[in-house]
Amino acid sequence: MVTELARNWWVVALRGVAGVIFGLMAFFWPGITLASLVLLFGAYVFVDGIFTIATAVRSAHEDDRWWVLLIEGILGVVAGIATFVLPIVTALTLVYVVAAWSLITGILGIVTAVRLRKVIDGEWLLGLSGALSVIYGVLLIAWPAAGALALVWLIGSYAFVFGALMIGLGFRLRGLVPGAQTRALA
Repeated sequence: MVTELARNWWVVALRGVAGVIFGLMAFFWPGITLASLVLLFGAYVFVDGIFTIATAVRSAHEDDRWWVLLIEGILGVVAGIATFVLPIVTALTLVYVVAAWSLITGILGIVTAVRLRKVIDGEWLLGLSGALSVIYGVLLIAWPAAGALALVWLIGSYAFVFGALMIGLGFRLRGLVPGAQTRALA
């Protein structure tokens, strides 16, 4: 596997370049990036719904539960259409899902910290992280547009760092291929 990766080092580096470009786009054009992510999600669930419906119809004569797949497919198509018709609602829904997750995990972290206070030292760290999660969830609910922007920047940051690391890996792999440096200079 290492030999194959080394031979194709440029693919790894190119993957990294794509990540860096996406990360920069997320920072310089966050609105366009968010809109693109929402539309890509819509396209994905729409196409996935179509294929799920096709699978359900094809398996109707073999499986008694084919209708479950059919419902899943229909919901996917509807979700895809809703995403295209109401992209802002889709983006805000994502923010609210993250907010709900943050609130729930924060509250559970606080409850766990209270229960652990007699068992371990440093439980306050768990309680503090839970409190921060709750605050983050409340802030997302209070300012969902800023939360959407923050999510885009977080995804962009990840893509940029991941991309830079992949570029570095690609060039390290290039060094494993005998004669790669001399061929590149020629």
